[in-house]
Amino acid sequence: MNFRNAGILAGLALSVSAAALNAYASEPTVPPAPADFPAEGKINYVARDSILEFKALPEYHEPDWVTKNFVATGKLPPVKDRLPKEPLVFKTGNMPDGIGVYGDTMRHVIGGRPEGWNYGAGQTQGWGGIDIGLSECLTRTAPLFQVQASDTEPLPNLAKSWDWSQDGHKLTMHLIEGAKWSDGAPFNADDIMFYWDDEVIDPNVSPLGGGASPEAFGAGTTLKKVDDYTVEWTFKEAFPKQYLYTMSYPNFCPGPSHILKAKHPKYSKNTYDQFKNAFPPEFMNMPVMGAWVPVEYRPDDIIVMRRNPYYWKVDEKGDQLPYLNELHYKLSTWADRDVQAVAGSADFSNLEQPENFVASLKRAAEETAPARLAFGPRLIGYNLRMNFSANGWGTPDERGEAIRELNRNEDFRKAVTMALDRKAIGDSLVKGPFTAIYPGGLSSGTSFYDRNSTVYYPFDLEGAKAELAKAGLKDTDGNGIVNFPAGTLGGKDVEIVMLINNQYTTDKSLAEGVVGQMEKLGLKIVINALDGAKRDDAHYAGRFDWLIQRNTTELSSVVQNTEQLAPVGPRTSWHHRAGKDDQLDLMPFEKELVDVVNKFRTSQNNEERVDLMKQYQKISTEHVNTVGLTEYPGALIVNKRFSNVPQGTPIMMFNWAEDSVIRERLWVAADKQGKYELFPEQLPGKPGEKGPIN
Repeated sequence: MNFRNAGILAGLALSVSAAALNAYASEPTVPPAPADFPAEGKINYVARDSILEFKALPEYHEPDWVTKNFVATGKLPPVKDRLPKEPLVFKTGNMPDGIGVYGDTMRHVIGGRPEGWNYGAGQTQGWGGIDIGLSECLTRTAPLFQVQASDTEPLPNLAKSWDWSQDGHKLTMHLIEGAKWSDGAPFNADDIMFYWDDEVIDPNVSPLGGGASPEAFGAGTTLKKVDDYTVEWTFKEAFPKQYLYTMSYPNFCPGPSHILKAKHPKYSKNTYDQFKNAFPPEFMNMPVMGAWVPVEYRPDDIIVMRRNPYYWKVDEKGDQLPYLNELHYKLSTWADRDVQAVAGSADFSNLEQPENFVASLKRAAEETAPARLAFGPRLIGYNLRMNFSANGWGTPDERGEAIRELNRNEDFRKAVTMALDRKAIGDSLVKGPFTAIYPGGLSSGTSFYDRNSTVYYPFDLEGAKAELAKAGLKDTDGNGIVNFPAGTLGGKDVEIVMLINNQYTTDKSLAEGVVGQMEKLGLKIVINALDGAKRDDAHYAGRFDWLIQRNTTELSSVVQNTEQLAPVGPRTSWHHRAGKDDQLDLMPFEKELVDVVNKFRTSQNNEERVDLMKQYQKISTEHVNTVGLTEYPGALIVNKRFSNVPQGTPIMMFNWAEDSVIRERLWVAADKQGKYELFPEQLPGKPGEKGPIN
């Protein structure tokens, strides 16, 4: 049997007609309304231009100890000479608690382990907010959670402003002028061009984040240097404002070309592996544009980051940011992160593991609790994604190819989604009004979500088995697992390998639930649980049949990384990418999704964009582009001593809460500061040297 043709025929025959829908074993409907959740925090919405501006101030200040120990001794220039011509100024009116004071430490706990500091070559620093602490990008989106949708456009950052040509095909970006890397080297257009030419465009380099591919900025897009502080984009589309979102974290965050260039194969005798690994975790004082610099690394213990003396942002009083002198990242487990934040031995966590919700709420309600707990909207969702590539992504063997043909069969996908008892899946994570039934597609927490455009196939095991039979799968040997037809793999049991992240309890719990429920359907699922970077490598290389993935920004914000909603390019989709021939073999419904997403990306009409996302949601959920598992809210856990935390901050919307809270603005009142600094009154040393200097 040709599964690919069967899937395509099914997709054509069962497109959108009511007659076809009524022929299903279980009547499709809309998802049930989720339970009310009173603990959800409310966002205070502000005008976009009330957050920041670029301007020179009459005077600038810094911590007294920096002036005394470094400026007065000739080790550093005065603060005014370390700042750009017009620094980025955060406006006081947007600071929840106003201008702050210097001092103290923010203590994080993470479950990841750093590979090194070469972010642009694909190395993870361990996640958990480290990348956000040291990386700065052309634009910034995370604080936009507090901006109304009608006013939403990325905030300026390294690019202080931009101008569109009259025809909309050229975008001129003006970079911040006179800013410096943390080692004092100038930041300019050369850093932008190295990132673009030698990392994004170079096919042998894969910047971290997954969305920094050439097509993520539009097919045929070019970038050129005009002068030291100006670059010019040229797009084939007119006014593709969508790419301004792609230029934010994590997809356009340039590294220090004055350090990286000498290690790149284009400019040295190094291999690409040598380039990627040229800056291991032990390499201290890596130059950054972020507010803090890595100065100490102890394997399986801690990463310490100290304030960047050349940081290019200030408050309206002229105080150079950040207020906090030091960041800690204790290397433990992701589950331990929540435990320590609630207990007060750590200061910040994104409570995203629902297994910890009830205990955390009880502890936070106590009068003596050191941390406060604030839930946001249901923006954390999980999808089961099937590998749709039938032309070589991941070089599958015969079994893998057969599974992909099944994945492309719409009857098969409907069988899988109908066999999932989503309420049981949610309840297995946490009891109470936390989880909601999620069929897949857009997050219910985004303003673009439309429940009536969402097609939900209710749990119906017998109906699911009937759909599986329509896909040509029967249990021919009586062992409870359906078999391939005799002409495929000799009629063996259908065995599917499911990739998951081994570092998250939630991911493993969901995987176990899927395995059990699929066994009742007649499918044998084998879990491939990999840690961090290995899991990402397997995913990006296409070495999976199925994978469980926590939703990324395109499903919660829609306007950011929108190209990841569909295979609009060879490497934009999370579950359907091109093989070595760089070609995509799209199914009919995928072509519809691509058309909708492309129209959305270029539309300048807000009403049209809303309607396009309704179309996207209907096509995606009706044809089971992904199999939704569950969705639930997250909570911000932050020590009560910290000020300037915006109300209603989601742990993930445009980006992670570490970026949304604008950590460089956080401060601790003098009478509440703890003695947590490991390197008091010290600053980062020279690149490659051990530790900070005093």
